[in-house]
Amino acid sequence: MNIKSAKQEIVNTIKAYRQKDELGNYLIPVQKQRPILLIGPPGIGKTAIMEQVAQELSINLVSYTITHHTRQSAIGLPFISKKEYGGKEMSVTEYTMSEIIASVYDKIAATGVKEGILFLDEINCVSETLVPTMLQFLQYKTFGAHKVPDGFIIVTAGNPPQYNKAVRDFDIVTLDRVKKIEVEEDLEAFREYADVTGVHGAVLAYLDIHKDNFYKIKNDVNGKKFVTARGWEDLSQFIRTYEKLGIEVDENVCGQYLQDPEIARDFAMYYALYRKYEDLYNVEGILQGEVPAERDKLRKAPFDEKLSIISLLIDRLSQEFADYDSKLSVQKELQKEISAIVKGYAKEANSEGESDGILSEIRSRSAYLASEFERKAGANLMDPATENTMKRTISALGDLEEKLVIELAQNAEEEAKEPGETSLDGGDNTESRTEKEKAFIKKWFTERELERRSSAEKTGKHLSNCFGFIEKIYGEEQEMVLFLTRLDSGHYSLNFIQNEGSEEYYKYNRLLLLRERKEELKEKVLELL
Repeated sequence: MNIKSAKQEIVNTIKAYRQKDELGNYLIPVQKQRPILLIGPPGIGKTAIMEQVAQELSINLVSYTITHHTRQSAIGLPFISKKEYGGKEMSVTEYTMSEIIASVYDKIAATGVKEGILFLDEINCVSETLVPTMLQFLQYKTFGAHKVPDGFIIVTAGNPPQYNKAVRDFDIVTLDRVKKIEVEEDLEAFREYADVTGVHGAVLAYLDIHKDNFYKIKNDVNGKKFVTARGWEDLSQFIRTYEKLGIEVDENVCGQYLQDPEIARDFAMYYALYRKYEDLYNVEGILQGEVPAERDKLRKAPFDEKLSIISLLIDRLSQEFADYDSKLSVQKELQKEISAIVKGYAKEANSEGESDGILSEIRSRSAYLASEFERKAGANLMDPATENTMKRTISALGDLEEKLVIELAQNAEEEAKEPGETSLDGGDNTESRTEKEKAFIKKWFTERELERRSSAEKTGKHLSNCFGFIEKIYGEEQEMVLFLTRLDSGHYSLNFIQNEGSEEYYKYNRLLLLRERKEELKEKVLELL
């Protein structure tokens, strides 16, 4: 199976293992909860999906590469203790707690979460001295005399023997006590992941053309040569950073991540062409509604070049779609937080008869969120999108607090210049101040929302202009199909279209579906003749 399916299988397994009956007992007893053994080639994301699973389920993750450990760190250090046997005191050897088991308990103490994953990588490459310990661990969930706490699911990973000479085969007795999942590299699964994480358009376009170069490992007289999914993703992040810094991405840079000289050279040449097309056909101008003068050249260009242009447009749009998603998430969180702040203030004022105002409640809430962010981020309990939303929400509340302080100070100055003024009910100014605070917060939030809406409309216009460009240059041919397919497979693009709509998207989708239906009917008619 591919890495996406493997991830879902692990999620389902953990949910099943965590399920309890009405008495609080696990439906699958702990001793019957088989450790998961994930076997697959290096660099396809086995470790990465463990982080994603833990974040999505809001459980702990304790991760070790077991080949970095000795027998002593795995089972603990020996010490002499005294025990009585048959009325006689005897010296016996005991062991301190395993470093790995201790880390599990430390994680529980730090997060307050009692359930999680203990992930041991390279499980089938341990040293000779650790083999018996690992077999005992897989069979009985213990390191030495110390057991993995209930609620922690064991997941292990390893590479097939063709990728690592140090691999040791498990015997049938051990394999019969694990839940074995075999994983293979898969470009389509990588594409879905790449859309969410923002892998560079040049990488995706290149892999569309050279699918065989997505994952390669070979060993010849010149040594080991390999290209992995991890290499493509890491190179992508580096390229984006280099582009922001204005530093050239050349063959040497590519070769540091794609450790196959031929593929590194080929991609570096493609990347140079990719950037050339961006300038030559004025991608920024296309987004703004301009149509390049080189229409005939665009129509007659080789398919690889057309694919690059569409990838450039999709890449630019994807960044805007992701930004839209982030801004929308932050606004939704701010709406919740502001509602909670106002309700919290009202409750405090009603119970105590007085309050320091909504500003005090904002400060209190901001401090709480900052504390929660530090706890969850430090414990790896949030996925990147949630972490980004929370960070931006805290920043926005800080901005609100700062601006509200200035607003209240200005109001105080104005009131000081007009002595003798009182509140509407003839009492103090508490109610008057509260209403001003609420009005200012509403204005502040509305301004943010108007700015977000303006940004969304701009992105919608860019999407519409891309459709217009493709229709004018290529019509409803394979280029339009490719563009729609890319939109359909994108997490952020579909989210944007579902929320904001797109007349062009629905129009061309209908036309293409109708055309496909006509072709199907034509084929059936021909079959009957």
